[in-house]
Amino acid sequence: MSKIVAIMSMSLDGYVADPNDGVAEVFDWYFTSGDVEFHAGGSDPMTFKVSEPSAEHLRGLWSGLGAVLTGRRTFDVAQGWGGNHAWGPAFVLTHHIPGGWPRLNSTVHFVTDGIESAVNQAKAAAAGKSVGVHGADTIQQLLNAGLLDELNIDIAAVLLGSGVRLFDHLADTPAFLGNPTAIAGVGVTHLRYPVRKV
Repeated sequence: MSKIVAIMSMSLDGYVADPNDGVAEVFDWYFTSGDVEFHAGGSDPMTFKVSEPSAEHLRGLWSGLGAVLTGRRTFDVAQGWGGNHAWGPAFVLTHHIPGGWPRLNSTVHFVTDGIESAVNQAKAAAAGKSVGVHGADTIQQLLNAGLLDELNIDIAAVLLGSGVRLFDHLADTPAFLGNPTAIAGVGVTHLRYPVRKV
């Protein structure tokens, strides 16, 4: 059965982007933390250079993904991933479909009827694999709705001090998580927490 899995890089003080939506500091470890190449697919493939522990973590995590769920802000910042996300079909939660979309041969889909519909569509497309989730607001909505199964947080070795916080607008706190697993990379710590259902 598909799990809904949040996957985000975050500064140690809890920010996923700076005040201008810049993410370079929290994603720097993907490109500078080692010499092991990790190839990302999709329309705009990238090659990451990470440490061996980070490469092993990414291989295990990414191989289990069949679709992605995200918000409009992340879609805009990522420029629509060139029309095809590396994790499979992408479902973008939005109030309005952007101009020029949908596009021919794109696997990006727009969901305008709420978070539960987005989850159901992404799970169906994932065909039994997990659905990876991007975006602070989308992750917060999923946590508030009790729809998130797991948090995978890459804690970058940086303090941003301000910007976009990952856990800013949670409705029911404290929210208890299960026991974590931790992998120490170079310049990053990979944490995985199951989300306890109430």
